[in-house]
Amino acid sequence: MRDVDPGIFKAYDIRGIYPRQIDEEVAHRIGRAFVTFLEEKKILVGRDVRISSPPLSHAFIQGAVEQGADVIDIGLCSTDMLYFASGDLDLPGAMFTASHNPAEYNGLKLCRRRAGPISEDTGIAQIRDLVLAGDFPPSQRRGEVAERDMLSRYIEHVLSFIDPSAIRPLRVVADAGNGMAGLILPAFFQHLPCELVSHCFELDGSFPHHQPSPIEPENIELLQHWVQEAGGDLGMAFDGDADRVFLVDNRGEPVSGSLTTALVARRILQTNPGEKIIYNCINSWVVPETILAYGGIPIRERVGHSFIKQTMAETGAIFAGEHSGHYYFRDNYRADSGIIAAAIVLEIVSLEDRPLSEILRPFKKYHASGEINSKVEDIPSKLEEIARLHAGARIDRLDGITVEYEDWWFNVRPSNTEPLLRLNLEAKTRELMERKRDEILAVIRSS
Repeated sequence: MRDVDPGIFKAYDIRGIYPRQIDEEVAHRIGRAFVTFLEEKKILVGRDVRISSPPLSHAFIQGAVEQGADVIDIGLCSTDMLYFASGDLDLPGAMFTASHNPAEYNGLKLCRRRAGPISEDTGIAQIRDLVLAGDFPPSQRRGEVAERDMLSRYIEHVLSFIDPSAIRPLRVVADAGNGMAGLILPAFFQHLPCELVSHCFELDGSFPHHQPSPIEPENIELLQHWVQEAGGDLGMAFDGDADRVFLVDNRGEPVSGSLTTALVARRILQTNPGEKIIYNCINSWVVPETILAYGGIPIRERVGHSFIKQTMAETGAIFAGEHSGHYYFRDNYRADSGIIAAAIVLEIVSLEDRPLSEILRPFKKYHASGEINSKVEDIPSKLEEIARLHAGARIDRLDGITVEYEDWWFNVRPSNTEPLLRLNLEAKTRELMERKRDEILAVIRSS
């Protein structure tokens, strides 16, 4: 029995390099551990396009059936489609994906019934301990495997968030990144009058055109060019497992996660007045301002899907958005979905009948640094040093340290997996943003 690297068990998922860190034997044991931990008799399994996903998911399924669970294999899917299937069929699920990571990585995102999150504190640590021990209770029966196609049901569900008859014949330029959006988007757009200009739609787990991580600016440069070249009304790029979307406006300008959150929140509040909407602590000031301006109730939360989903459950919030391209919907089992967010933006552009760049102009009130990572040896001491230096400001510790002044603010928070501090800073002018960004970075990087 091989030794398993405990480092593959992360805060929100399981992830490592194939086959060095995660191989078929490890996947088999994770399958047994998942069933043992949940004590469930039936589970769902899906997988992304990565070259290692078929052998790993097969091994996981064999482990699950050995442990006595029946398995519904939904095959190739996006992570948000797996979450939908978990809610629709009321079953826990396992998705083989490494999301935005390079091709040599793979892993799992796990959920309880109805897409309930499983994070380090709510199951991944226990599953890790079972896998490391490799000792599982014997099963009285062997489970059975059945295949099921959930794509058409999922597309029907996505369309329920908009009025398809309101969509104009927009020219939409999409970069699937050779990931799962190449399966999902054609099925979605066949129900709309839009012209879909598709790039990198071939399902290819080697990701030949660029890394499947559109949050990195270099990975949407091609999309920016393609939108301008095609005269597109907007562009959309998806990560490898297609649960996140990143938008480009009609002028080829990237649209931040905060602006997308504000835009979608405004639309939702126009049709659902007075609802609660969650945003994370590094979203732009424009997000809570927009929620309040349109009669909603803003709720601030830590970065991370498990915190967001838990607070959605506790508050009944209708929507949540994060800077990182994750958008959560109450009527989507509180799970995140890039394609639902994209569909709502299509509806907004159609209804307003003007360019996306014009629609977004009122939201562009502030200047953001973007997320900047710095390696720090003693993170707790550095956070206290920063707090002391800004003792006269409004400070909170919901997620790292957030410091607010009248015309600028910043958040510094530790990475969950590396000795890094992540800085996000925003100001009312670009000059002030750049000056304060450099000042804070000097403190963070000083010895």
